[in-house]
Amino acid sequence: MAGILSVSRTNLAQRRQKLRRQRQIKIIQVIWRTIAVTGMASALLWVAIQPIWVLRDSKQIVIKSGDQVLTQKDIYSLLGASSPQSLWRIEPSSIADSLRKQPNIAHATVSRRLLPPGLIIEIQERVPVAIAQIRKKQPVTSCAVTPSTPGKSPDVKFCEENNSAANKQNELGLLDASGILMPMAKYMSINPQARLPQMMVIGSPAQYRPFWTQLYEAIHQSSLKVTEIDFQDPTNLILTTELGIVHLGSPSSKLPEQIQVLVQMRHLRTKVNPGNMDFIDITNPATPLVQMNQEKPGLNTKKSSKPNT
Repeated sequence: MAGILSVSRTNLAQRRQKLRRQRQIKIIQVIWRTIAVTGMASALLWVAIQPIWVLRDSKQIVIKSGDQVLTQKDIYSLLGASSPQSLWRIEPSSIADSLRKQPNIAHATVSRRLLPPGLIIEIQERVPVAIAQIRKKQPVTSCAVTPSTPGKSPDVKFCEENNSAANKQNELGLLDASGILMPMAKYMSINPQARLPQMMVIGSPAQYRPFWTQLYEAIHQSSLKVTEIDFQDPTNLILTTELGIVHLGSPSSKLPEQIQVLVQMRHLRTKVNPGNMDFIDITNPATPLVQMNQEKPGLNTKKSSKPNT
């Protein structure tokens, strides 16, 4: 019995010593892990506050639009960037939001680049499908001069603003397929080599915006060549097409049907002399009409005929 008790006490002592060592090792591991994490954090903080992580000029910013890399001038015009700035204080999401608010940018993503320090910005520009001609009215100032009389004050010039008589001034912009209006000057400054659309839209954007997407999709899907869309008269939408002048009446949900009827009339030029045709009337797509000019000596008359579609 004495031998058994002696062995048990020895085993217990060895186990206690082993557990004590394990606890010591764990404590040492925790201490070293804490030192390592603190050291790494301090090192990262030291690296982060170094002057290298400062955005100093536009050369550190890369803006890509598809395969095109924009110039430094374009970068500053888009960002309104000021320098120097700490790379860590710049908020990529705020820059992306400000870019998306610009009419010629549909989508934008911004990310930091650590080596070398800088910003990478990818934008997706809106694709213009038409030139928008916006008519703006400007007041005319009329002036009158009263002649002076001997011994009195010299000539006096009276000017007044005449709002009823107004000059119409045209402003050009660009439209995308969704009806977003883009300033042409800004778009061309970023895309100086871009080819402008061949189709022009005349009128107030507020007037044709509700119908623009529907009309453009109908024209685009039909492959009908349309060079001008005139929205100036709210009671009569006028198209200039490969077939001639087309009157559609007041814009409505019938626009796709009207364009489809016009496509079916492509053979019209082979049957009717374009010189004798005034315009095509598709106000009612069920009964399209061709307004003809019939010239006679000393007389100019018009008649309508229904084409065979």
